[in-house]
Amino acid sequence: MGEVTNHIGSSINYNGEEREQGDAESNTLNQPLVKANRKLSSTPLALVGTKVSHIESLDYEINENDLFKHDWRKRSKTQVLQYIFLKWTFACLVGLFTGLIATLINLAVENIAGYKLLAVGHFLAQERYVTGLMMFAGANLGLTLIASVLCVCFAPTAAGPGIPEIKAYLNGIDTPNMFGATTMFVKIIGSIGAVAAGLDLGKEGPLVHIGTCIASLLGQGGTDNHRIKWRWLRYFNNDRDRRDLITCGSAAGVCAAFRSPVGGVLFALEEVATWWRSALLWRTFFSTAVVVVVLRGFIEICKSGKCGLFGSGGLIMFDVSHVTYTYHVTDIIPVTLIGVIGGVLGSLYNHFLHKVLRLYNLINAKGKIHKVLLSLSVSLFTSVCLYGLPFLATCKPCDPSIKERCPTNGRSGNFKQFHCPKGYYTVRNIFSSNTPNEFSMGSLWIFFVLYCILGLFTFGIATPSGLFLPIILMGSAYGRMLGGVMGSYTSIDQGLYAVLGAASLMAGSMRMTVSLCVIFLELTNNLLLLPITMIVLLIAKTVGDSFNPSIYDIILHLKGLPFLEANPEPWMRNLSVSDLGDAKPPVVTLQGVEKVARIVDVLKNTTHNAFPVLDEAEVVPQAGLATGAIELHGLILRAHLVKVLKKRWFLTEKRRTEEWEVREKFPWDELAEREDNFDDVAITSSEMQMYVDLHPLTNTTPYTVMENMSVAKALVLFRQVGLRHLLIVPKIQVSGMSPVVGILTRQDLRAYNILQAFPHLEKSKGRKAN
Repeated sequence: MGEVTNHIGSSINYNGEEREQGDAESNTLNQPLVKANRKLSSTPLALVGTKVSHIESLDYEINENDLFKHDWRKRSKTQVLQYIFLKWTFACLVGLFTGLIATLINLAVENIAGYKLLAVGHFLAQERYVTGLMMFAGANLGLTLIASVLCVCFAPTAAGPGIPEIKAYLNGIDTPNMFGATTMFVKIIGSIGAVAAGLDLGKEGPLVHIGTCIASLLGQGGTDNHRIKWRWLRYFNNDRDRRDLITCGSAAGVCAAFRSPVGGVLFALEEVATWWRSALLWRTFFSTAVVVVVLRGFIEICKSGKCGLFGSGGLIMFDVSHVTYTYHVTDIIPVTLIGVIGGVLGSLYNHFLHKVLRLYNLINAKGKIHKVLLSLSVSLFTSVCLYGLPFLATCKPCDPSIKERCPTNGRSGNFKQFHCPKGYYTVRNIFSSNTPNEFSMGSLWIFFVLYCILGLFTFGIATPSGLFLPIILMGSAYGRMLGGVMGSYTSIDQGLYAVLGAASLMAGSMRMTVSLCVIFLELTNNLLLLPITMIVLLIAKTVGDSFNPSIYDIILHLKGLPFLEANPEPWMRNLSVSDLGDAKPPVVTLQGVEKVARIVDVLKNTTHNAFPVLDEAEVVPQAGLATGAIELHGLILRAHLVKVLKKRWFLTEKRRTEEWEVREKFPWDELAEREDNFDDVAITSSEMQMYVDLHPLTNTTPYTVMENMSVAKALVLFRQVGLRHLLIVPKIQVSGMSPVVGILTRQDLRAYNILQAFPHLEKSKGRKAN
């Protein structure tokens, strides 16, 4: 366990054997780069949540075997309409349940934290400051303990934001136990506990994860152990439709966090989804529209005072929609400066967070107790800082001309009394407008440094957490500081500086632009901010990209998830897929009618998830096929071979079966279920001598590439189509030659694995950079 975690948390080192080579960038495809002692290697382990898991790729490709083709041909118009109707129904239900759960989380957080602050305020009013600290820290420790124990003991995959794992899943990586019912319930309760405990984290990332859990559970008809066997649900028993539902869930989660329907759709498109189409765009927008309707309904209910201490600020903690801002063309210089600073600070935040997460991996590897103690230590430090620092601020009298209630000690309200006498306040909302002299430069510096430290050390503990809120707080602080420095040189309100600072730091760290722009516009409800928000986000992302990857890409790398990037490396143009095939063990193939003993031997001695199925050419060869050549019939999955053995679909003689024979034994939708556990299959010695006809179960249209295709082109095809396997076929096929010379998987196309097999490519890349 310790070795795995240390490997995942370590930085990449290319330690393969080095040889003197020519410059790989100038090498042609005709010059072989593979040497006999170089092999492609990969690890099937990755960190999902806080648990090291065995991962595999997903089958997004349609398996066009005989059973699928027959089922597709016999589908009536009514069944097609049922399928379409269910897609839209599930999109509606995803939005409905996500909105309801988001409302539940907000109400619980506001009321728990509100009653906690009221109790602390009671002790402060009596000047019992030590008792107030003990009450404040004790309540926070209890809430953190609940959230951490649930994550550590019951659902390790619920820890963290969940967005990197969702991004990996939509890229084609199966993340075990990521979308189960236990994970969802722990995420809900853990988010309530962690946010109500005052930790420097948000519920935005967890809400995205919760939305995807809802979508996954709806698509598969419930949990793994208690599924609804509804006949209509069989249409969704595949990875492709489940991927679409999870995309809708991610958009609904962002919408529930920010009350931003268009921003939620754009977040799914820009940040998490790898594969997109117009029909999916409509359904995600429908899901977010349902979320907004649910949230708006509960907002109206809460305004009537039926939600306890919730208040009327909306279902988000940073509602600035009531503020009006103005600016002029001459303010382009400070706006540009905000973007540059946001990009630099965002990249610095990513750099230091990378170091902290590596350290936390070492601590978490020591066991469950260390994970819980780490969470409690961070909670105690946070409580002391949040309780003690307001004493350093000066109490200010409330302005009687302000209609808003002043002061308050509950969760809502912009003016906080804390330890001040009646009629005075010590803390005010950092997004407040028309407050040029409200915040001193010293207070802003303390606020900025404190939340930088808390943000770095809170993210990574064993609780559900989100990155949006910490970054927003840090960005708003430095934005106000810049506004204070500019002073009379600009007409921009300092409250607008805080908004732009938050936006720039998010773009500098997360590298999102379009979705962030729309989210902030929907938050502020002010279209006049569109031009300067766009400028700030574009500049911040450009500056940040020049230093390091986005924070989610860094987390994907730390967890060891084999995410395929959209753009191949330049040196991949000079490497052919045949070079990769030569660096792998020989391809394991099966005959169209194969002996049971051979299938058992292959399953026991290999871990491959698919095998090419070959047939001897007929007496009269096909056009373009040499006499005596071998035909590639297709590709069969390991899960289907296991299914055959479990059902004991054996033949006493070597022959091809009739179409009706296989339909009686294998319903089409049953083949979509994963059956990869071969250990409990007992085959007798007599059965070993029997045969299996693999033709009806074989995908007869697998994706293939010529052996001289560049790795860069193959990577683009693999990623955009959402493949799990890619067959390499020879450019010229001769008699007696295998029609398959290699098979590529996700791990084979990762730059890190390729550079381990070809270390001179890394060497030449370094020379180019210098």
